[in-house]
Amino acid sequence: MKTLFSIGLLVSSLLVSGQAFALVLGKVDVQKVLVSVDQGKKVRDQLKKEFDTKQNEIKKEEDKIRKLQQDFEKQSAVMNDKAKGKKQKEIQDQIMGLQQKSMDYQKTIQDMENNLKRPILENIKKIVEEVSKDSNVDVTFEVSTAPVIYAKEEKDLTDEVIKKYNKKYK
Repeated sequence: MKTLFSIGLLVSSLLVSGQAFALVLGKVDVQKVLVSVDQGKKVRDQLKKEFDTKQNEIKKEEDKIRKLQQDFEKQSAVMNDKAKGKKQKEIQDQIMGLQQKSMDYQKTIQDMENNLKRPILENIKKIVEEVSKDSNVDVTFEVSTAPVIYAKEEKDLTDEVIKKYNKKYK
């Protein structure tokens, strides 16, 4: 909403000043840039590797718990109530521990993603500024968050940003 207001304010001030002025809009799909630049691909591969490692650990523990449950079902007919209760609590504790570990892994990967992407996003911003200036664009907006629904003319700078990023940040 703030962006829409800012663009509206800019257009209004140009109209009030009485100048005939063609506003050149540029657009960039930052998400596409992020997944297309070489550094972004490396980050995605690194995150996938970490995710797969954590997922394998979770699967091993799930299999262990499943086996405990199967063993319990087989033995429960010959167990007394106290032993059954103890075994059920043991299984339940392991399930809760696994759930907690899974949540911790998710947070770890999310933090890792944020830390790895932050410098790339800062570099993308610099490249967008350079490409926008080189393309004589007055205003550049991000496709997924911009409230602009229609613009008579706009330049899509996304591919140019990707090329320039990969050239500048090897």
